[in-house]
Amino acid sequence: MPPAADVRRAGDRFVTPGDGVVSRHSFSFGPHYDPGNVGFGLLVVANDDVAVPHGGYPVHPHRDVEIVTWVLSGALAHEDTAGHGGELVPGVVQRMSAGRGVRHSELATAAGARFVQMWVPPGAPGADPSYGQADVTSDLAGGGLVPVVSGLRRHAADVAVGLGQPAAALHVARLRAGDVVTLPSAPFVHVYVARGAAAHAVDVETAGRLGEGDAVRFTDEGGRTLTARGDAELLVWEMHAAAG
Repeated sequence: MPPAADVRRAGDRFVTPGDGVVSRHSFSFGPHYDPGNVGFGLLVVANDDVAVPHGGYPVHPHRDVEIVTWVLSGALAHEDTAGHGGELVPGVVQRMSAGRGVRHSELATAAGARFVQMWVPPGAPGADPSYGQADVTSDLAGGGLVPVVSGLRRHAADVAVGLGQPAAALHVARLRAGDVVTLPSAPFVHVYVARGAAAHAVDVETAGRLGEGDAVRFTDEGGRTLTARGDAELLVWEMHAAAG
């Protein structure tokens, strides 16, 4: 069994330099394969991408995957063959359910973009493709963890964007120095420090200090306390099942 708190450092991620975009992978992806790191819980992709102006990903296909995108800087334009489209900026969360199949493009605007894209499997394959997008900026102003995309039953009435995976939720927090949050209690919890001080953005109970680009994977039920040492932005997946 993996340790209850498994810390992964930013510098240990796989890196793919592409045409107009550099992608840093938390898990095995594309040409990078590590049999001990193909995913965690339901999270099978977590890519932190930096795209130059008008760079990114031209039209390409997906099938039976829930894709969640969170922009950290700049702006990202999305279009897909199901007729959905929109511009993503910081504070706007997007979910695309590929269902039985869809093609889409993701290209930075003239400002360029840094964004994190995360994939989880759907609850059932073969559904109609669907799309959701919401501005959650005001919800994040309070400094706590906010569920922004979720398929969990307890979030059904108030989550900004639904998810076609009933055992997972993405929480986001924008913290200032001294803010304290309690992480979700679940069999699998993935914490990613998307923005923060280079070496010491947050302290996490039983895991220690994490900086920008660091992550920790928890494999037990207990919620833990996280304390910000400076401005920090967190992406936290709560998962009550594992892929496969």
